[in-house]
Amino acid sequence: MRSRYDEQLSKLNEDLIEMGAMIEDAINKALKALEEQDVDAAKQVMENDSVIDEQEREIESQCLKLILIEQPVASDLRQVSAALKMITDMERVGDHAADISELCVYLKGSEPITNWTHMRDMAATATGMLTGAIDAYVKRDQTLAESVITRDDVVDDLFDEVKRDLLRLIREDASNGEQAIDLLQIAKYLERIGDHAVNIAEWVIFSITGMHKDTQVL
Repeated sequence: MRSRYDEQLSKLNEDLIEMGAMIEDAINKALKALEEQDVDAAKQVMENDSVIDEQEREIESQCLKLILIEQPVASDLRQVSAALKMITDMERVGDHAADISELCVYLKGSEPITNWTHMRDMAATATGMLTGAIDAYVKRDQTLAESVITRDDVVDDLFDEVKRDLLRLIREDASNGEQAIDLLQIAKYLERIGDHAVNIAEWVIFSITGMHKDTQVL
């Protein structure tokens, strides 16, 4: 009985890793499409969001079967329950990649008004946080999960840098205003991705310790 449960849990972990890889790829492709004004690539990211949604439903089904059929003990129940919470945040990250791609389509033909250094750094940090949180879940590594949470400050600082960059561009030329607002929204999506990674890491800690900032010990 336990070996069957362990096999199912291993499959769950593999699917979480696969979903995380899909999302990381979507974020990277969305930002690349934005930089290169590649509308076709942006539309592909938007279309592929349904694949991420399907993966979420598959993982959700696996979690519910593990809970209802296997009736896991408390520590195993925390692990499966955490996965259910995590995939909600992961799906939202996929949505944000699609949101960035949608703005890419809207901005097609606009002369870029900014360099992409801080945006790239935000995307790299946020996706690194996401994969780190999923890795922490699979390895049951509380220290790694905690390091994900601390990296959120890096994303927030980069967001502030982007805001300063865009405000400077508006002061230099008011006609940059509309594009700057759209680019700021993209930076906001990247900031939210970091926030979702923090949420995931907090649920990883819960799965290990039974403690969550919004719950009692379980």
